[in-house]
Amino acid sequence: MSRVYRWLFAAALALSVSACSTISGWFDFDDEDDTKQPAELLEIQETIKVKKLWSHGVGNGQGDGFYKIQPAINGNAIYVAAADGDLEAFDRISGKSLWDAELELPLSGGVGVYGDALLLGSSDGFVIKVDAGSGEVLWTTRLNGEVMSTPASNGRMVLAHTLDGKLQGLNFDTGSVEWTYDSNVPVLTLRGSSSPVVNGDVAYVGFANGRVQAFDIATGGILWDVRVAIPQGRSEIERVVDIDGTMSLVNDELFVASYQGRIVAINVSDGRKLWQNNASSFSGVSQGFGNVYVADEDGTVTAYQRSGQGLRWQQAALAYRGLSRPTPVSSYLAVGDKEGYVHILSQIDGEFAGRVKADGDGVRADMLGEDNILYVYGNSGDLIAYEIKPKD
Repeated sequence: MSRVYRWLFAAALALSVSACSTISGWFDFDDEDDTKQPAELLEIQETIKVKKLWSHGVGNGQGDGFYKIQPAINGNAIYVAAADGDLEAFDRISGKSLWDAELELPLSGGVGVYGDALLLGSSDGFVIKVDAGSGEVLWTTRLNGEVMSTPASNGRMVLAHTLDGKLQGLNFDTGSVEWTYDSNVPVLTLRGSSSPVVNGDVAYVGFANGRVQAFDIATGGILWDVRVAIPQGRSEIERVVDIDGTMSLVNDELFVASYQGRIVAINVSDGRKLWQNNASSFSGVSQGFGNVYVADEDGTVTAYQRSGQGLRWQQAALAYRGLSRPTPVSSYLAVGDKEGYVHILSQIDGEFAGRVKADGDGVRADMLGEDNILYVYGNSGDLIAYEIKPKD
């Protein structure tokens, strides 16, 4: 039995004492007989220079909760939080510290940015609004579930998706809960929840039941509902179809991938599916160079043509390395793995261009790319800025 399914089986046993259970940490096993061991890294012909510009340690990083607390960029500032409540701001070019704050709350979701406000979620159910210029807490609101996703806002409402399947709209100025939507949560789910994607007065949210829904942010009303994945199989394990990873919105097209399901392109004006392909991802999708990128749970990185014309390329040399969401940076594509390596691929053909070891504890959170600088937040709490340049 593979590591994944052995962990799933153990989680399923817990169903006898819990109405629903979550799955996490399947990469922590060390079984020499497992046929799905991470692929060994082969030597590559590097065609780029990866230069570390600066780095800082931030609290205890992702902590022990299998979190994916990701940094956020706003202008020349980059904001990063740790599970122990440490929140810091840096100049993203020089790495100079702008301010730091201790929130005294265990963090599990964020960092979200809107205007001069930062939005975070805590493992004990709080949503926190913080002043982006100083780190001062402006308000906190207690919800019922763990907030592992990144809260999002349009300046009037803040949306928070909790682990128990609820989506809640909070007043941006006061933090008061204005509405609640309660999704149908399957018996067994992955440990995580997708972050809302806000587009003006509409938000798009993926749920553990394999559906994406569009919401009127002001009222919580559902505008459309699309099934991305259909649960299949006899066991609850086989029927897990969570949408946990990051979704990507480009103009009027939303790209989303589910676990044990599909990658789908949706027209957001009416919820119509534009194209779909089989996929199984828990890290989500990104786009660039006319492609849509997804890292499958088996370690295959795939580029689909955004137009729906099919496959552009695949890179299969990173099998079972627990890849993060692919992140475009300049003309390249970066993926982190559970051993802390960041692999740089060409967006054109998927060939390896470079590799760097960023964090020995792994890289799970979404990385950020701005111009030719890649920002990596490792699991141990190291925030690193790398400059990516072709070799002379």
